[in-house]
Amino acid sequence: MRTTSKNRITNPSTSLLLLLPLLGMGLFVFFYVIAALRYPGGSWVEPDQEGFSFWYNYLCDLLDQNAINGELNTARFHARAALGFLCISVILLWSYLPRLFSNKSLNLKLMWFTGIASLITIMLLASDTHDSTVRIAGFLGGVALISCFVELFKARYYKLFTFGMVCFIVFLINYYCYETGLFLHSLPMIQKITFVLFLVWFVLLDISMYHKLKSKKKTSLETS
Repeated sequence: MRTTSKNRITNPSTSLLLLLPLLGMGLFVFFYVIAALRYPGGSWVEPDQEGFSFWYNYLCDLLDQNAINGELNTARFHARAALGFLCISVILLWSYLPRLFSNKSLNLKLMWFTGIASLITIMLLASDTHDSTVRIAGFLGGVALISCFVELFKARYYKLFTFGMVCFIVFLINYYCYETGLFLHSLPMIQKITFVLFLVWFVLLDISMYHKLKSKKKTSLETS
């Protein structure tokens, strides 16, 4: 028997796939905590400090070959694994995100393409092209987020829209400080706040998609 588009959308395996991003984001947090505990030391504020400073170290400090104090960075393997888990998880989430919306449009395709392109670019943070990577990924991610906000508002997901806008404003503050050097001493903390906000938003998006898929499945069973 031929599988229809409707059956594919309500397939139980698809429902399970939507839960994988939550697992991946949990692994990201787990491995980054381990990386922070294994970081030898040093920050741009205090080069000789011991270990990882929540206030002064950037998350990307954990990715480098050598720690800022000059020692071999033994945290880099866990940090790079964490980054990989995060990017793959959000790529999976973003690839399914158009299913949250009933009306299909060119804007959805733009959202899908720029979002995934941004996440693939972010994986290059572990290389020596940090500044270029941040700018390219930031531009693509900005386009993806704005496209997503348009769709959330049109679909009346007002809470997701509002929380996403808060994330985006903090992201812009983070990027402004990065480019201008203003409030640079506060940037490591702003960066962590940005990450936490986006992680929470991604979790909420994933849960919303999961519930919508389950609702479609229930409706399909009732009408079949």
